[in-house]
Amino acid sequence: MELVPSLSDTLTPPTHVGIIMDGNGRWAQSRGLPRIAGHRKGADSVRIAVSTAVELGIQYLTLYGFSMENWKRPMAEVTALMGLLRLYLRQEIDELDEKGVRIRFIGERQRLAPDIVNLIREAEKRTEANTALNLVVALSYGARQEITAAARQLAQMVLDGDLALDDINESLMSQNLATAGIPDVDLVIRTSGEKRVSNFLLWQLAYAELIFVDTLWPDFLGRDLQEAVNEYHRRERRYGATG
Repeated sequence: MELVPSLSDTLTPPTHVGIIMDGNGRWAQSRGLPRIAGHRKGADSVRIAVSTAVELGIQYLTLYGFSMENWKRPMAEVTALMGLLRLYLRQEIDELDEKGVRIRFIGERQRLAPDIVNLIREAEKRTEANTALNLVVALSYGARQEITAAARQLAQMVLDGDLALDDINESLMSQNLATAGIPDVDLVIRTSGEKRVSNFLLWQLAYAELIFVDTLWPDFLGRDLQEAVNEYHRRERRYGATG
């Protein structure tokens, strides 16, 4: 894999990188292809991103695979996307396992087909002891829905007498999110030139560096991820304090 000159040789990589994978449909349409062709090509970029993350020493990589809003897309496209997901879960797990990648999924599974849920459980179980990279796939996911569910859960604990209202704090809130036990995001990358976060990890990216690139997701290569990490290293993270 050919990477650009890196600052990462001497600097610690971001612990947790999130990627909003955008532009599959536009990539296909610009070539006169059906949108699903862009999603198929985008799967190649997922493989490249995972391999590059392992090489760079990134510990957590969260990919925004399918949002709650994506359910509003035409049924034919949603069905095709679910078919690609089935194919990925069946064909890629061997390679992920061999690379030492642990895969996890966050999002509302009740909207997914039962066979997909079973494939997800099998993939998570098979790779749970792997440590080279934690790959988190946000699937049927929305950050507002995640935060609402956590607030509802804490409220129920208060009503049941298992939790005092004054004991609710940021740490307890984090422990009740889908990403419990996963560090907050250090770097968020969005492809395709769009400059918004689109309901992605809103709680967890509170202090993340945001990088927006014009590259469409199917054209996103290992050197693009490394350049984003280089840009991350060029920034000063102050967390509200002075430099």
